[in-house]
Amino acid sequence: MVEREPDLEALMLADDPEFERVMECVFGIRSHESRTFFALIEAPGSTVSELAEDLERDRSNVSRSLSTLSEKELVERERRLLEGGGYVYQYFAVELPETKARMHEAVDEWSENVHAKIDDFGT
Repeated sequence: MVEREPDLEALMLADDPEFERVMECVFGIRSHESRTFFALIEAPGSTVSELAEDLERDRSNVSRSLSTLSEKELVERERRLLEGGGYVYQYFAVELPETKARMHEAVDEWSENVHAKIDDFGT
């Protein structure tokens, strides 16, 4: 699978952009990170090992995706104690309505900045 970089120009020229591409562009994440996010939407509370199996990716790659998503505040991590001792981390995606609201806010802010640049041009 070819990894796609977020590309604002391609997104703006698309007649019907996919939600995942919009999300990648708004949050500055890559397609493997958005796939990880949506895997957590489908299976909340998954561990790195479970996600790696579901996504058919290496655990270290999934861990890096989760770190990026955590930095972007798109996933949360909870520690679960194991019966035999020790613990495991479970991951949860931020609820989709909240994610959408944050996307709207980011796009609105960007749009306001672009309008200001247009208005300021030539003055």
